Amino acid sequence: MAKQDKPQHTPDTGHEWDGIRELTNPPPRWWMIAFHASWIWCVVYFILYPAIPLVHESTKGILGWTQIKEFKEAVAENAVLKAPLLEKVASMDGQELLTDAGMRNFSESSAKAIFGDNCAGCHGAGGEGAPGLFPSLADDDWLFGGDIDTIIESITDGREGNMPAHMDILSKDEVNQLTDTVIALSEGKATPAQFAQFNEIGCANCHGENAEGGAINDLGSGAANLADGIWRFGSSREDIMRTIRYGVNQDQEEVPETRVAIMPAFGGKLSPEAIKMLAVKVHEFGGGK
Repeated sequence: MAKQDKPQHTPDTGHEWDGIRELTNPPPRWWMIAFHASWIWCVVYFILYPAIPLVHESTKGILGWTQIKEFKEAVAENAVLKAPLLEKVASMDGQELLTDAGMRNFSESSAKAIFGDNCAGCHGAGGEGAPGLFPSLADDDWLFGGDIDTIIESITDGREGNMPAHMDILSKDEVNQLTDTVIALSEGKATPAQFAQFNEIGCANCHGENAEGGAINDLGSGAANLADGIWRFGSSREDIMRTIRYGVNQDQEEVPETRVAIMPAFGGKLSPEAIKMLAVKVHEFGGGK
């Protein structure tokens, strides 16, 4: 600290309040050193880096540094590091990626951003889906098949299920009875008479005699398992009745209340390597087959 004079001998500013004089002692030396170091640092910073805003841009600084340039350099460095692994992904099929622990971990970690950019908006960050809107990817219920090759196919080509509307096929009473049957099937309580109705109406042609569905049926679309208690469009009686009456992916001009369930194709948007890595992540979400 700077040497302090005795208060009675130190000049003051002439201000005094309640017996307290405002003295003119100089600041401590360490404070003055810090003060001068700070403005010198600011000047050096302003010279080296972008700092002063102008009308349309800011000063560039002699180093030419920008956050965008630093980001692009980091991305380029990361791409160089990942290139050998991506080449390996390109040379392997989906099953090989799953069985190689190192490549499986690389695929899952690399697919995190891909999933967030392309899938999480519908299926949720954790693949939990949205009830009645988008299916969960975090369970082991697979509408079109849960093996890695089928998942790759679903991501590449997309999926569009189909269930006919029964509003003009069945009477109101028959729709009510079939709704009760579907609920009983999901609870494992269906009677022989209900199974008979299920088969007579023709539901078994897609969903199977035991209502357990099938990954890819003869129509080329996945038939839901009605006996497992997992619901794509909701489990309430009203939800089930709506699906029976208005079907899935019917002509919306003719059946405006139809359910819409379309998975877009990503084959033209994502690279084959990205799709394989994304398929590994989805497979691991739901304990794929």
